[in-house]
Amino acid sequence: MLSTLKKPSLGAGFPAGPPAAVRGTTLLELMIAIAVIATAMAAVLGSQSQSVSFSGDAKFSTTAALLAQHRAAEIETLNPLDLRSRDGDFGEAFPGYAWRLEVTDPVLLGMKGVSDHLRRVDLTITWGRGDRYAYAVRLVPFSPRRP
Repeated sequence: MLSTLKKPSLGAGFPAGPPAAVRGTTLLELMIAIAVIATAMAAVLGSQSQSVSFSGDAKFSTTAALLAQHRAAEIETLNPLDLRSRDGDFGEAFPGYAWRLEVTDPVLLGMKGVSDHLRRVDLTITWGRGDRYAYAVRLVPFSPRRP
């Protein structure tokens, strides 16, 4: 006689499925969790990107101020009446940085004698292409000699 195998019964008192505490998460719960994590990651990456951008801006501002100070010191050693507009770069020491000097005669209404001794010198330090990185300084040197 062949014996037949019977499926063991759990007996009375046990539910037909797994207990509620053991059941898995639903697809909706997973999608919400992934959305929350993605939003947090986007905020962290955006903050990191902005930090890198601010770092580049700070580096330019510091370097451009020092280079402008250097060029201004060179300008002060010259006779203001001999200054001419010109441009150039800072060579291999500061690649990508350039300077532009624009020299004009200032117009001072009612002060003709004073304006003969002054020059308006606009010094602009730039880096890279475009006008995003530009640092401008205006100097007004005085020369006691008459032209």
